[in-house]
Order: sequence, then structure tokens, then C-alpha cells
Amino acid sequence: MGGRVVTFGEVMLRLKPPGFERFFQSPVLEATFGGGEANVAISLAHFGVEVAYVTVLPDNPIADACIADLRRAGVDTSFIVRGGDRMGLYYLEAGANQRPSKVIYDRAGSAIATAKPGSLNWDRVLEGASWFHITGITPAISQSAADLSLEALRKAKEKGLTVSCDYNYRKKLWNYGKPATEVMPEIVRFVDIGIANEEDCQRSLGIFVESGTDWKSDVESGELDIAKYRALSEKVLQTFPNLKKQAITLRESYSASHNGWSACLHNREEFLVSSRYDITHIVDRVGGGDAFAAGLIYALLQGMVDGVALDFAVAASCLKHSIPGDYNRISVAEVESLMRGEASGRVQR
Repeated sequence: MGGRVVTFGEVMLRLKPPGFERFFQSPVLEATFGGGEANVAISLAHFGVEVAYVTVLPDNPIADACIADLRRAGVDTSFIVRGGDRMGLYYLEAGANQRPSKVIYDRAGSAIATAKPGSLNWDRVLEGASWFHITGITPAISQSAADLSLEALRKAKEKGLTVSCDYNYRKKLWNYGKPATEVMPEIVRFVDIGIANEEDCQRSLGIFVESGTDWKSDVESGELDIAKYRALSEKVLQTFPNLKKQAITLRESYSASHNGWSACLHNREEFLVSSRYDITHIVDRVGGGDAFAAGLIYALLQGMVDGVALDFAVAASCLKHSIPGDYNRISVAEVESLMRGEASGRVQR
């Protein structure tokens, strides 16, 4: 199994103080690019997948540099539409130990936020593609971006593509008058492969399971009750009969620098739990979920059985925590090496 993958969403300029400095501790910000769906596209390109990334960007030198960055990674940018007034920004302060990371968005009125249905020629974009990936971030940006997302999903299903969606709840974005629970269920009705963490399922879809303990305390204590995740995935599948599989990432957050990392997947026949990694010196966790999504898409496209596909996705996203920036610059061979247990970090010569 194979075929071209198309991802769609907003890519932003990412501005971050060096290392673990606080904002403007020194008068320097590192400028890179990032955004959920672009991160997935670049990860897939590193895996050797034919992948196109679609968005709307203004016609200016900053956007030119972003497109060049995507091209260098092997992503097809030929469907990107130029228009709108500005490119979105986000500022990242990397946390360490007990100090959490902080994200500040500056993306109001961005090119994708003002784009409307009809802005993209989906027949042309999706021609010859087999897979379409979207996240819950784009529908959170604006009503018109949500409408554009639905237009894309309808066309993808009409053409028979496999559709994946990372529900990706971003509370700082849902401020145009509709809550996520009013918009996202309509999006997920077009999806085959759902990807989320426990908060995404609850805050984006309004799906909760009764539990004796609080989810937040579970994550922060590092003690996860797998039965709760099975119940949550079953409830999501029950609510959305169109979903073929639901994956949920499991992050145990001991501190900003030390996380446990694993995932589970329900395919309606069995509930699978992945290998678990103890990540003790996190370099950059931003984009970890996108690396998981890309790993899962790649593995399923290759025809891996679900258990192996889940382990591949978790290993790929584990390695992302070692790489600065949004993008997971990791090869298939490196993921497979970690899956074989080669995790000592010894120099390879």
C-alpha cells in the first residue's frame, strides 16, 4: 500500500529564545517554521513518502523562506496558494524541569484565518492522492477556516481517500464564538483514523468516561490507568461509527524535562498498547504528537499490522523529543533501530 499523502493547515513562523532562556532574557529569538500539518508533512518526507502540504500564505519574503524550507525537506509545495495579509507567528519559551513550556500565539487575521471555501482547488490538490491529513487546529482558527476544512474533508471522502485527523485541542484558539464541541464532531464524521490525547477527546468532542481519578492528576503523577483509555477510545468509536481506528497518545509528565511516552490504539477488534519510553532529557517536545501522527500514517501506508504500526509511531515520536524545532528529522532506519532496542545513544562510527 502507498500513494501520495496531502496535509492541510497553517504553518507559522516560530520565534524562540536560545536554549532554555526566558523571553527576552537576551535580545535574541531563533526563527524557524512549524505547524501541526506541516510538521506531519516534513516527517513523512523524511520517511520517503510522496507528500504535498497545502496552505494559504501571503506573497512576501517570509512566506517565500517558509516554502523554501518545506521544499528542502522534500515536501511538494506546488499547491500552496499565495494570498492574505500576514503569516501567523508563535512564540515558544522552552520549559525545563519543574518550569513548563509556554506558547504565545500571534495568528489573528493570518492568511489561513481569512481563507474561505473556494480558496483551494481540491480536485487538483487531491488528484492521485490516497491519504488526507488534517488537525483540529485549523477549524479552531476562524469560522471560514473551519468551513474550508469541511470543504476539504467532503472532497477527500468523495474521492475515496483515507482521512486522518489529530483532534489537537488548543484552548487559546477557540475564541471566534463557537466551542470546539460544536465544530469538531462534524469534522470527525469524515475521518477514518482518529488521533488524540485524552484532553483532545474530552475538550474537542465532549466525550468523557466516568473515572475514580482525575485525568490531569493521572498524567502529572505518571500513573496511567490503561482501562480508562480503553473505555475512552471505545466511547469515541461508539459515537463515530465512521472511525476505523482511534489512537490515543499517553504522556506521563513528571516534569518539563522528563516524560513517559507511549500510546494505545483501538481498531474495533482489539485494544493495543505500545512499548513505553522513558524520556529523561527532553530537548524539544513541540511537534511530538505530529511525529506520532506521521509515524502512524507511514506505518499504515506500508501495510504494517496495527500493533507494529503503533510501536513505529511511538518510537518515531520518542525520537522527536531529541530534536530542536517543530520538525522530526528522523529516518525510517533510525526509528526501526530504536524499535529493536538500540537506545544507548552510543556514537555510531
